[in-house]
Amino acid sequence: MLNNETLNNLRTLKLIGMADALEQQLTQPATHEDLSFDERIALLVDREVTSRKNTRTNRLIKTAKLKQRALPEDIDYKHPRDLKKSQLADLLSCQWIQQHNNVC
Repeated sequence: MLNNETLNNLRTLKLIGMADALEQQLTQPATHEDLSFDERIALLVDREVTSRKNTRTNRLIKTAKLKQRALPEDIDYKHPRDLKKSQLADLLSCQWIQQHNNVC
């Protein structure tokens, strides 16, 4: 009874990721029984943070109205465009942003 109320309250507060994580912990108690209270709370909070990041990313992608969905995994390096896998891997790591470098 208390668990259902807690789940409803989490969803009312729009803590969907946390509610989903708690529901998972309740349905699989053996998986989480060795964890301390702090560890279980940390899992709930991490799940909420991840859920919000994913929601934000999906919203931004939808707002961008991109014509094609391009993924780095789909790049054809055999095509004669002179693309180098190592250079692209460096760009995808985004180290150039953290180092305050210009991509060009």
